[in-house]
Amino acid sequence: MNVIKIKNLEDAVSIFKKIGVDPYGIDAMASKTININILLESQPCKVANIIKQEMLSVGGDAAVARGSVACSVPASDILIMGTIKQILAMVIKIEKQPFGLNSIAANIRELLKNISQKEYILKTFRREIQLGKKTLIMGILNVTPDSFSDGGLFYSQQSAIERGLQMVDEGADIIDIGGESSRPGAASVSENTELKRVLPVIGRLVKQIKIPISIDTKKAQVARLAVGAGAEIVNDISALHADKKMTKTVKDTGAAVILMHMRGNPQNMQKGNLVYNNLMAEIADYLKESSEKALREGIEKDRLVIDPGIGFGKTPDDNYKIVKNLSRLQVLGMPIMVGTSRKSFLGKVTGGEPGERMEGTAATVAAAIMNGCHIIRVHDVAVMKKVAVVTDAIVHAC
Repeated sequence: MNVIKIKNLEDAVSIFKKIGVDPYGIDAMASKTININILLESQPCKVANIIKQEMLSVGGDAAVARGSVACSVPASDILIMGTIKQILAMVIKIEKQPFGLNSIAANIRELLKNISQKEYILKTFRREIQLGKKTLIMGILNVTPDSFSDGGLFYSQQSAIERGLQMVDEGADIIDIGGESSRPGAASVSENTELKRVLPVIGRLVKQIKIPISIDTKKAQVARLAVGAGAEIVNDISALHADKKMTKTVKDTGAAVILMHMRGNPQNMQKGNLVYNNLMAEIADYLKESSEKALREGIEKDRLVIDPGIGFGKTPDDNYKIVKNLSRLQVLGMPIMVGTSRKSFLGKVTGGEPGERMEGTAATVAAAIMNGCHIIRVHDVAVMKKVAVVTDAIVHAC
């Protein structure tokens, strides 16, 4: 006798097949194995009562405020609890009802679709990049004198190019080139300075490597010229907020774009308000708003990646919470990138300077992959490639 932990529908199908269940039975029963909890916030009491009744009618349940039945409270949060099959049955029952329940039903359908998606295609103007079958390694190439970990090491064009080629040999899947440090307190640099740092490196590397190049910038003109030089991905730590021309630039160039959560900017992000009422919900809401802005302005969803912004306007404890709860961002239905490499929150636990945080980085990389990460952004490509390969083997083991 064993207790079986089923994390997703693929696990369920695998177990049913080993048992020898009829294919029709697999289709009928697989959704019964996964329990989901969905929180709806601040809903009218009449909505809370209907959802409660309909969930009970299909064998599930919903937690609502005590006063919602008598409508003695103005609104109630609703925690919907049930299997996928039960929740879908409830959705069918409410989607034609009044009080905005049709919109709630549509949102729940979209949520269930998003959390079940395991593989993605990320499109650039040059290629389609598969995500989900294995974790991709984005190698960090800082062409700056002041980045927190490797500032100055690859500041010369030749040393930057050599490091880029080395990371390809070590197994990088993407090279992320940046000409402006985003470490806490870093001063901004001019557009011309940033261009002088990155364009020659991109131009030389793109002729020698086959993997995509990403430009790490929040400036639209830098992004446009970098893509013209050969970059295919724009890694914007401001999620299209810093430069009003960035959204159009990404649309016009056909580049993919990475949208990151950050409070403030690198100059003040660790000095302002670091208190979150609901950390993961606030990150998800920010990234949803940013992605919806991109979609409204013509950037296709299959060109978007999201990044929770570890270390950007968060406390050390927040950063660990993000890694632990990363799977909650799957509700957005987009691939997830995470960058924990050598960051200070690791040193708060292990001690040591940035170059001495490899083991801490490895632990967070493994945890992030197991919690739904698709791309890891790292300095130590060779080592983290091995960490990712082993973690992928664990994740995909049947």
